[in-house]
Amino acid sequence: MTTANRLRVGLIGAAGRWGPSAHIPAIQGLPDTELYAVCTAHEETARAAAQKYSVELAYHDDKMMDANPRVEAVAVVVRVPAHYTLTKNALQAGKHVFCEWPLGANLKETEELAALARKMNVRTVVGLQRQASPVYLRLKELVAEGYVGKVLSVNMMQMSSGVTTRTSDRTWQRDVALGANTLTISFGHSIDALCMVVGEITEVSGIVSTQVPQWYETDTKRYVDVTAPDNVMISGRLEGGAVVNAYVGVHPYHDSGYKMEIYGTNGTLVVTGSGATGGPLRIMGGRKDDKQVQELPVPERLTWVPQAVRNAGNAYDVGQLWANFAKAIRSGSNVGPDFDYAVRRHRLLDAVMRASQTGARQRVG
Repeated sequence: MTTANRLRVGLIGAAGRWGPSAHIPAIQGLPDTELYAVCTAHEETARAAAQKYSVELAYHDDKMMDANPRVEAVAVVVRVPAHYTLTKNALQAGKHVFCEWPLGANLKETEELAALARKMNVRTVVGLQRQASPVYLRLKELVAEGYVGKVLSVNMMQMSSGVTTRTSDRTWQRDVALGANTLTISFGHSIDALCMVVGEITEVSGIVSTQVPQWYETDTKRYVDVTAPDNVMISGRLEGGAVVNAYVGVHPYHDSGYKMEIYGTNGTLVVTGSGATGGPLRIMGGRKDDKQVQELPVPERLTWVPQAVRNAGNAYDVGQLWANFAKAIRSGSNVGPDFDYAVRRHRLLDAVMRASQTGARQRVG
């Protein structure tokens, strides 16, 4: 893609955390995308962001940015409660949209946005970036190639650290209704990667629990009640008949990281990582005649972002998604994970919550 044909992106959330650390270095580091405009909630922060990132256009009204015909795609990278309105505004303006995950605060919002995107005939992508991760792409290939044979069982565990004290501007996530919690984010990303590799979950039992019911605000010197879950445990069955067990927890101290194990009739695959995001990741594998598992390489062909983006931490996998998105828009092809895909994943999360609330196994629609 030539410089003149780069996808012109307007980013909402240039003064936040994830936008500057992941999306901005990805967009500015790719040959196919251009950070054309930034938008924040206030005029002064918008101007500051534009100056910091050498962007000509700064907005503090998303509808004004959407009205600019030169802005082709909008990135919605803000707190989850604002996803619905900002994404809806961009779609109604006829823009292609990259919205961070989760797409909506609930299934209803997600279904409405997906329907609107279909109506407007625009390209969309939701920020489930492990869908573009070279490690998970390779893992998916290995399973499809029959490395483990028929998949029999899958076990996934992710233990992350989570502070019980924070400033008041970071305690909004305590409210489960706002849609940003361990079920939707930590578990949502991890279970999506599992389904990407081994297939969809068709039935599920589970427990969704809030084990730390209060957080302490260091600036207000008060405790606030928490309804957002911090532990999610499920068991179920995959569409191919394999059984699955998954546990994602956020605890105060000394996390043990991430591991997903895939056991089959001919071998075993294991992917491991440290920290809440599961990185850096390694794939270990062993066939039935091997004496032990060994590390398996990830082919270079599965990485399509420049070295600078690879070295930019959070921007790596996000950049992989942006590269796919830009090419899909220019070619008119479909790209995943789009908003319809987001509906599927939200339905799984709803089934997990129903299973916990009812104590009964749930079919996943």
